[in-house]
Amino acid sequence: MSRIGKLPISIPQGVEINISDTNRVTVKGKLGELQQLIDPAIKVKIDNGQVVLERATESKDHKSKHGLYRSLINNMVQGVSQGFTTVLELVGVGYKAEARGQMLDLSLGYSHHIFFEIPQEVKIETVSERGKNPVIKLSSFDKQLLGQVAAKIRSLRPPEPYKGKGIKYQGEELRRKLGKAAAEK
Repeated sequence: MSRIGKLPISIPQGVEINISDTNRVTVKGKLGELQQLIDPAIKVKIDNGQVVLERATESKDHKSKHGLYRSLINNMVQGVSQGFTTVLELVGVGYKAEARGQMLDLSLGYSHHIFFEIPQEVKIETVSERGKNPVIKLSSFDKQLLGQVAAKIRSLRPPEPYKGKGIKYQGEELRRKLGKAAAEK
């Protein structure tokens, strides 16, 4: 049995879960509402304040979907009750970020500014402290959308391996290359 799929999901206080006949799971909480369509081979039940998922057969496809849908529902429950946060760090001389409502104004060493529109479900905050790299804080109740927005922002100037300049996730370890110094030896 799937180690992830067999784990029950406890429902925290203030979270409401509805399962429709068409296998659509709706999770409502204080931060928002999320929906997910579940494969018919996976049965979702609410039992003693916990969500339990069961698969129809032991086929490889059903085993993989068992863990997948358990993780998706767990992320939905966590999202509407606590939310998720991702922090991006701008490394480079003159790199700046400024939030104007749902518009992000980025100066990333190009000859022009980049304006990036953030979806309404994602809250954005920029922090620029003297002597430290500028930071972009993204928070949302939808983990999938949050990751997609963060990856899109990072793709505007991914970190390069020689000096480490670019947009990186906070705490991300980059593999650095030596460059010319290695060739001289």
